[in-house]
This record gives sequence, C-alpha cells and structure tokens, in this order.
Amino acid sequence: MRLLLVSGSTRGASTNTAALRTAQEVAPPGVDTVLDQSLSVLPAFNPDDDHDPLPAPVAALRKEIAAADALLICTPEYAGTLPGSFKNLLDWLVGGTEIAAKPTAWINVAAPGRGGGAHDTLATVLGYVTADIVTAACRRLPLARQSVAPGGEVTDPAFREGVAEILAWITAYVADRPAG
Repeated sequence: MRLLLVSGSTRGASTNTAALRTAQEVAPPGVDTVLDQSLSVLPAFNPDDDHDPLPAPVAALRKEIAAADALLICTPEYAGTLPGSFKNLLDWLVGGTEIAAKPTAWINVAAPGRGGGAHDTLATVLGYVTADIVTAACRRLPLARQSVAPGGEVTDPAFREGVAEILAWITAYVADRPAG
C-alpha cells in the first residue's frame, strides 16, 4: 500500500510535518509512505492554468495523488481556517480527478480548543472533490512542540501509538475496499 502524507504547513519545524514523519516511522510493514514536499513550490491557483500542460509542480502533485492508495493530511489552522498555501494545494485538485474516491484521513495536532476551523474547512473541500473520507481514522491528537525532537521526530509514546492506530484504520479500510 502506498500512503501519501500531505502537510499543510510550510514551517520548517512544523508539528504537522513532525506528525507525518512519525507516521513514516510507525508505518506497518507493507505500507510505503511518501511525504509530499510540493506545498511551498506550487504556483498560485489560476483556473486559466488548470489544463494540460499543467505547471510542473501541479502535475507532480496530481501524479503522486494518483499513485497513492490513500492520503493522510495534517494541517495547521491559521486565522480560523486552512492556511492559504494549503488551500492553494487543494484548489489545484478541484480540476483533476486524482483525489476522487481516494481514501483520505487527517490528523489534527492543534492544542485543545483549536484547529476546528481548519478541520471543518478541510472536510468541506474534501467533500467537494469527492475524496473518500475515512472517518474512523480522522483524529485529534494534540502535539506539544516540546514533544518534537531536534531531528523532527515525535518522541511521545502515546502520540506515536495514536498515529499507529490511525494507520491501522487506513490500511484496514483500503484492504477492505472492493477492487476497482
């Protein structure tokens, strides 16, 4: 199984990206994880440019999504909603079909009481592009910045266990889907 990990943060020391690196570390055997690195290189979305040939970073993103069996997203919240750069990434997916029916889940690592606006907006956009939301795998796992080691990995055992449970839900969901 190929799992594409998509961070909604451009911050170098992002807890969102650290959560996804943790997913790479705790992924079960047989799960190939790929951490998407396109967020900061995507051009601003313009519907006039959403045709072949696509801008190279957009074509690469869509190819990665098409090649994935499932997606796991972790994004911060800015000003009560998704960060603009991440919304830009999602906007580039509207004109394609790569994410349609693709099993997709997210981790919300925001502190308690925060992150709800990003979660709600993400659910709306993913519904619009007809992603297959793996509801049981969508979780709130608050992550304190001090739990992220200097190398970017999360050291908290409970957090790592929570991410492993999310991956178990996603892999089971993908395995149980009818071939098609």
